[in-house]
Amino acid sequence: MSPTSNTPAYGQGDATYQAAGGLEGITALVDRFYQRMDTLPEARILRAMHSDDLTSSRQKLTWFLSGWTGGPKLYAEHVGAISIPVAHAHLPADESSVQAWLTCMDLALQDLNYPDDFRHYMIQQLSRPAESIRLMCKFHADKNAHGS
Repeated sequence: MSPTSNTPAYGQGDATYQAAGGLEGITALVDRFYQRMDTLPEARILRAMHSDDLTSSRQKLTWFLSGWTGGPKLYAEHVGAISIPVAHAHLPADESSVQAWLTCMDLALQDLNYPDDFRHYMIQQLSRPAESIRLMCKFHADKNAHGS
């Protein structure tokens, strides 16, 4: 807790989940994220990595973000344990697609009028798994290219 506030800091307990607006807020964020991904020219490469029907992707990202932000562990309940980098290793993720993903999320946060401090926190935190995915994809591609 901040000495000047009774509000828990993001990342503690369910503070991030609550700041996101709970499951309703996360669902709206995910919906807006995929709308951005569908419409931003710089996200074309990212969109091409997804199936035409985004229903499953939307559901899985909503479930994941619920638990990741300190709320109910819905992904684990419905799908099981996940290693985010391993689950994405088959994709051709690179720096531009990682940046496109983060841009779509940042714009979605802005579109939904989340406070700047929350938006910056989310993008900073989401940059970590995004970079882990990029590195895993690079490793996977390099391994396949060398027949190992």
